[in-house]
Amino acid sequence: MSTTANGITFPRGFKASGLACGIKKQNRPDLALVYSEVPATAAAVFTTNQVQAAPVIISREHIKSGSAQAILLNSGNANACTGVKGLADAKTTAGAVANLLNCRPEAVLLASTGVIGVPLPLPLILNSLSSLTAKLSTSGGAEAAQAIMTTDTFAKEAAVTVELGGREVRIGGMAKGSGMIQPQMATMLGVITTDAPLGPEVLNNILRRIVNQTFNRITVDGDTSTNDTVFLLANGCAGGEEITGGAELEKFSAALHDVAMRLAHMIVQDGEGATKFLTIQVTGARTEAEAETAARAVANSNLVKTAFFGEDANWGRVLAAVGYSGIDFAPEQTEILLADLPVFAGTGLPFCEQTAKSLLQQKEITVKINLHQGEAEATIWTCDLSDDYVKINGSYRT
Repeated sequence: MSTTANGITFPRGFKASGLACGIKKQNRPDLALVYSEVPATAAAVFTTNQVQAAPVIISREHIKSGSAQAILLNSGNANACTGVKGLADAKTTAGAVANLLNCRPEAVLLASTGVIGVPLPLPLILNSLSSLTAKLSTSGGAEAAQAIMTTDTFAKEAAVTVELGGREVRIGGMAKGSGMIQPQMATMLGVITTDAPLGPEVLNNILRRIVNQTFNRITVDGDTSTNDTVFLLANGCAGGEEITGGAELEKFSAALHDVAMRLAHMIVQDGEGATKFLTIQVTGARTEAEAETAARAVANSNLVKTAFFGEDANWGRVLAAVGYSGIDFAPEQTEILLADLPVFAGTGLPFCEQTAKSLLQQKEITVKINLHQGEAEATIWTCDLSDDYVKINGSYRT
């Protein structure tokens, strides 16, 4: 497996485009299209939030066939909590794209991100679709990745190649996300493409497993969006027999995991106002579920996150978060290390504050928590919480 500086159009048979249609006030790219030259096997995971945006509802229906050919994405407007009109607008955009690409409306998937509760500016989108489809190209992945950004400070793309049975298979992806990140299913918006030949059931199983290991293990602020979606399209343009299992499927899964993990980490690194990338690692748990619960509690603690922003080795906040996480553990058996500095082992340990301050000035910091109860472990990735987060979200709508 080898990585490459590409994105969703790296796999054979995929094109993409992006442009500014006027949804955003600052004439920034806000409309993207991903297209497979042939019908592709499709799988998706969606938000677990009970409040679900119109594009999520429509895409849930369209994905049931296990096939798709295009994905239309917009930023600047979530088309969430917009009632019957929002659903109608979503269906209209899918139908318009289908007409331009000569495919069924059900072969068009939708994703939106942005402000909740504002009607979709349908005329702006419909008037731009001809230009968007005309711009489709194998070099359009970067434009598409930029068009789905909201508060993101950089576009998020990743790609790999992997050799399977003597053939080169490619996987590419793009994602957006910076705030309102605790997916509990997937990233805010993500599209992954591959030219591997895979069936719907295999594709769906792989995507769900990979999402649980990657996108579901990140958090920026503990909020789960109304629009979270990850799509995976496999068009088979690499040729060869369909991959159904065995060593080939394992190698493909490892490559897909690499792409998804890199995209997930980019989202945390680009957390709104973030200055530090934090790895919360819980080991010695009785079950993986308990390890994840404890790690997530620490990762979502505002007190923990602000302590790291202030470069303060306040291990008590870490231990307290494990304590209220709901798992049963013995504090007197627990060990905590901050950036490899032992700070707690059943009781507080003496350490040099100056040394701790220096270690916590690093951009990437690992918190290790050993519960000494078993062999299970889990890792959650998050970021610190700065005053810029408040500034960004205090004026997000206006």
